[in-house]
Amino acid sequence: MQGNTHIVGGITASLAIAQISNDNPLVLVGAGVIGALLPDICHGGSKIGRTFPIISKMVNRLFGHRSFTHSLLFLFLVAALLHAFMPYESVIVGLLVGITSHILLDMGTKQGVKLFFPINMSVRFPLTTKTGGKVEKVVFTLLTILTLYFSYELISQYVHVI
Repeated sequence: MQGNTHIVGGITASLAIAQISNDNPLVLVGAGVIGALLPDICHGGSKIGRTFPIISKMVNRLFGHRSFTHSLLFLFLVAALLHAFMPYESVIVGLLVGITSHILLDMGTKQGVKLFFPINMSVRFPLTTKTGGKVEKVVFTLLTILTLYFSYELISQYVHVI
């Protein structure tokens, strides 16, 4: 999936979690967007790869694309590090939700992901799409609609409180 789809996926997932959590929704969504971009640090042409080119090149040389940073191992290591050093629960939840949304979206591509890294096995959904293709545009549109819905629901909760 492309960066914009991952961003909207991170926003959608964060807003969905915000419906059922007591986390600060703005922090949750901001961290969700960062988390949704983070796994592509292994790809020099990605939004985050272009922002941090040296780190991106190092990660790519060590692991390749859609392997370690798209795995459960990466998710668990990030979770452990965040719980050890990050005092803000909303940031932790948002980052982890964003990373999870990224991995799930990339499982919808033909290449899939190395979900069980270091085991060299690609995992993908039965129905896949080409990155940047027409189906991805449909996914992007559906995620945008869900984002609007979850935003409306969240705003409605705050309006009723006031």
